[in-house]
Amino acid sequence: MKAKKLVLSGLFVAFGVILPMIFHIFNMGGSVFLPMHIPVLMAGYFLGPALGAAVGIITPILSGLLTSMPPLVPVMPIIAFELCGYGLVTGLVFSKTNKVYISLICAMVVGRLFAIAGAFVVSLTLAPQVSPITYVASGLFPAIPGMIIQLIFIPILINFLLNNKEIAKVIS
Repeated sequence: MKAKKLVLSGLFVAFGVILPMIFHIFNMGGSVFLPMHIPVLMAGYFLGPALGAAVGIITPILSGLLTSMPPLVPVMPIIAFELCGYGLVTGLVFSKTNKVYISLICAMVVGRLFAIAGAFVVSLTLAPQVSPITYVASGLFPAIPGMIIQLIFIPILINFLLNNKEIAKVIS
């Protein structure tokens, strides 16, 4: 069971690196559609809070090191905090409630709070010019299309994968 979860974690991290690359290659607005968030949220649902958080931390770090997306300073640490919150909260709330929408909405809210915490840490260490609230607030409006896509696409995908017995057997 541990090997399967480790492989799935790697798969979600790989998707989290590849999807943003595709969006940037085709100039589709990665910061608008948030393609790195989707695999991390999925990891929370299928792997639980600990591995969801780990995928959330590893994905932007690996992507930043391999592709310079997100930029290593100051953005990557902030996104690592944010995605850690997404994976952690999605896994935690879904494991307790088994409600896809509730866990998704909670993760989207708490993930933004984690981003504020990350921006605060970055402002104290790597980039004193970063204002945590301003940084996160300025990213909210452009990300609305991505949040809408997440609210529509992720529940459909989760329900499809959980209700397909063949796929559910592989994932669980």
